[in-house]
Amino acid sequence: MAENTKQQTMERKLDEKKLEEKTDEKLEEFGQITLDKNRHENKIHLLTIIGEVEGHENLSGNTKTTKYDHLLPQLAALEDDDSIRGLLVLLNTSGGDVDAGLAIAEMIASLSKPTVSLVLGGSHSIGVPLAVSTDYSFIVPTGTMMIHPVRMTGLVIGASQTYEYFNMIQDRILTFISDHSEIAYDRVKRLMHNTEMLTRDLGTVLVGEQTVKEGLIDEVGGIREALLKLYQMIEKA
Repeated sequence: MAENTKQQTMERKLDEKKLEEKTDEKLEEFGQITLDKNRHENKIHLLTIIGEVEGHENLSGNTKTTKYDHLLPQLAALEDDDSIRGLLVLLNTSGGDVDAGLAIAEMIASLSKPTVSLVLGGSHSIGVPLAVSTDYSFIVPTGTMMIHPVRMTGLVIGASQTYEYFNMIQDRILTFISDHSEIAYDRVKRLMHNTEMLTRDLGTVLVGEQTVKEGLIDEVGGIREALLKLYQMIEKA
């Protein structure tokens, strides 16, 4: 009997070790983890969007990236998993690929589970739609958000169709932001084309409380406030 108990204990510890290794690997590979040790006994999926949002082309190995082709299947699996009660998104991103960023934002916005975002450091460019894609949003006091026109790299053809294409892309971004926050379309557009703040560029940088006053972000707060809000939303769901 004692030998069987010892064997079972060893097997349990081995299983726990394998689970920890799998969790560490998932966190390192995708920046994701499940939070399930809270007193509310709610399983929360933690998603981090760090560095540059990578699109169809791979960025250099020295660049910290978030790969949208990794995130989309994970978000689909999250929606399909009844044991997961909510999603917390942590953002510290310089922006990146427009189509990839909007794809992630649309996926998050379409989830049926309660979602909360928290801007840490910054959420710039396409990071703005990502930050407002959740049901409720937070930003730390020193967090920043930069709104600026769409930038293109590579060869650009100087034709009226090119200008119209740029406008179409920017309209998609402006519409998404205004539809998922308390800021009006025209106000976001004015902030995007502001010429008074950035000496070598167009756009606006907002810090902490300014994002709340503009209606982009719901509240200034940190991880404590973000998790508390998510628990409250889950209880009401």
